[in-house]
Amino acid sequence: MLTLYHAPKSRSSRIVTLLMALDAMSEVDIRLTDIPRQDGSGARDPNNPHPEGKVPLLVTEDGEMIRESNAIMLYLTDRFPSDLAPAVGARGRGAYLSWLFWYGNVLEPAYVHQIAGLSHPALTATFRGMSEAVAYLVSGLQKREFLMGERFSAADLLIASPFLWFPEATPDVPVIRDWVARCGAEPVIAQSEAYDAMAAQDMRLARA
Repeated sequence: MLTLYHAPKSRSSRIVTLLMALDAMSEVDIRLTDIPRQDGSGARDPNNPHPEGKVPLLVTEDGEMIRESNAIMLYLTDRFPSDLAPAVGARGRGAYLSWLFWYGNVLEPAYVHQIAGLSHPALTATFRGMSEAVAYLVSGLQKREFLMGERFSAADLLIASPFLWFPEATPDVPVIRDWVARCGAEPVIAQSEAYDAMAAQDMRLARA
C-alpha cells in the first residue's frame, strides 16, 4: 500500500481530503504523526521519515518518498483517475498542471510574505506579490464556477485550502469569496474535517 504521514489540521489535511474525493482511502495506510506547530505546540516525530519532520509525505510501495502537496496531488490524481483532474494528453491538462505549481511557486510564498510583513523588490520580482496573485486568480475564475470549469478539481482543493483554513485571509473580492464558498460547500470538505477531528482526539488519547 501507499503510506501517508499525516498530522491532523495541517497541510496534509488536503491530501486526506483528496483521497476521500478519489475514493482511495482504502488504498493508503495513513499514519498519524506529530509536527512542530506555529504556536509552539507539537514536536518532531522520530517515526516520520520526512527529512524535515514535516507533512505531507507519501511513500510508495517500493519506498520512494514524495514530498510537497502539489507533487503528491499530481501523483494521486494520475494514479487514481477521476474527474478531479485531466488525464495526460487530455484537454485542460496544461491548465491543471499550471494551477498546481502556481500555488507552490507563487501563491503560498506571496501569502506567507504578506502574513510575515515582509516586503522586498527581490521577493516581488521572484514570487510576485499578493495583489498580482489575486489578480491572476480572479482572471482564472472569470465566468467559471471553478478553476477548471464547471467541476470542482484537485486544483481548487489545493489553492482554496489556505482560505478555507483562515477565512479572514480570503481576499475581499466577490469572485474569489464566492469560489471559496463553493469549494467549502463540497461534501468532502466536511468529511475530511470530521476525520481530522477524530484523528486529533485519537492522538490526544494516545498521549494521555
